[in-house]
Amino acid sequence: METLKTKPDTKVHDELADETFMSASDLRTYMTEMQMAKASKSIDSMDRAEKARQDLVKRMSDPIDLTPERLKEIMQPLKSKLRSAAERGQTELMVMRFPNVLCKDQGRAINNGDPDWPESLTGRPRQAYELWRDQLRDAGFKLSAMIIEWPGGMPGDVGFFLKWGETKR
Repeated sequence: METLKTKPDTKVHDELADETFMSASDLRTYMTEMQMAKASKSIDSMDRAEKARQDLVKRMSDPIDLTPERLKEIMQPLKSKLRSAAERGQTELMVMRFPNVLCKDQGRAINNGDPDWPESLTGRPRQAYELWRDQLRDAGFKLSAMIIEWPGGMPGDVGFFLKWGETKR
């Protein structure tokens, strides 16, 4: 019959004491440092994202000059996207997304289904609404707006959706 060793193998003990093996305390310290590094990266990323959002708001706050050439530059890709969506069997397409701060009421009228929600729009979203009203409505397109993001439970970005085909009542 074979006897079991009760004394620890010194070779194994020496390997475990080697600097490549972390004690529980070392491992906890390492994990804390890693979490702090990830949080720091996350904060840096959030700072960059907030700056990009502020730049976007600034750009979208300023209306663009809708010359016939510029209007053609806008309508050509839109027609292509609408055609592709229709080929996929879809009856709606999100055509614009923008931060809710481009609404005078931060999107409250849109969220509440107020029929006067277009009056809350500013900048390029207002221009997009007017483009629909003046160019696409008579062609049978419907436009709806909705809050599409809820950061922290509060209204965030707004989406504009062009709809066509039969509508459900």
